[in-house]
Amino acid sequence: MFPNLYFLLCVNYFFYGETVTDYFFTLVQREEPLRILSKYHRFISFALYLSGFCMFVLSLVKKHYRLQFYMFGWTHVTLLIVVTQSHLIIHNLFEGMIWFIVPISCVICNDIMAYMFGFFFGRTPLIKLSPKKTWEGFIGGFFSTIVFGIMLSYVMAGYRYFVCPVEFNNDSNSFTVDCEPSELFQLQDYTLPSVLQSFTGWTTVKLYPFQIHSIALSSFASIMGPFGGFFASGFKRAFKIKDFANTIPGHGGIMDRFDCQYLMATFVNVYIASFIRGPNPTKVIQQLLALRPDQQLYIYNSLKAHLTERGLLGALEEAA
Repeated sequence: MFPNLYFLLCVNYFFYGETVTDYFFTLVQREEPLRILSKYHRFISFALYLSGFCMFVLSLVKKHYRLQFYMFGWTHVTLLIVVTQSHLIIHNLFEGMIWFIVPISCVICNDIMAYMFGFFFGRTPLIKLSPKKTWEGFIGGFFSTIVFGIMLSYVMAGYRYFVCPVEFNNDSNSFTVDCEPSELFQLQDYTLPSVLQSFTGWTTVKLYPFQIHSIALSSFASIMGPFGGFFASGFKRAFKIKDFANTIPGHGGIMDRFDCQYLMATFVNVYIASFIRGPNPTKVIQQLLALRPDQQLYIYNSLKAHLTERGLLGALEEAA
């Protein structure tokens, strides 16, 4: 039992230490102990893991080799599935509450609407693993989730509290979620296709760019999300159990509600990294301020020469 808890603490220390260093770099640099822990964080984490590995080897008992290695393997698989993806959820939260609330709401909406459409209109079985799942429920849930995602995104994109990332404010010495919303959360005019123009009578429509991205999130929740449920169904059948727990009998238990959420959180994190996140000027400045004076001067001279060469610095000076 002790090695399992120890590895859990090690993995949490590694992941959340990385998160704190990445998002609250300025705060970490203000305190010497935190600065040292941040600088050598990965080495400390690896050393802690190796200590646990050695403790596991020393704890091996001849009559229980198989059980101990079985538990060792399951511990690592569980940490990979649960802790790693929980870490990704935290990252999504730090990008703005909207990146957390919209995806999980889409999964919940899809689960409910697929059940409703399947209950009232379901005729065609979808997959043998889940005989009660139907194509009618799958398709109805898909379109319902798309509409729901667009509407929820429109409501939430208008509030800074939901769209601003969490940042540490040096002036107020506190964490804030106040910012100037990016272009992603500012209304823009979009020209409708000619077919829709003749049907609606509108030539343009005002949308938040995030609403376009919400279609991708909703589509994933509707298409790939259910496969998390199918995976859970297959897992339960493999071990000949009906529910993960007795909390919600007949519906899989509490854990059955999270089979799609973890998959969704991973997708959102990858989506943000691939299509949304760009260089953050605030973080770059924070890293520059942590450099030695000679390094700062080198970067200043290099940047000045680069801007002068492109004609930007001269234009700014003339404008001033």
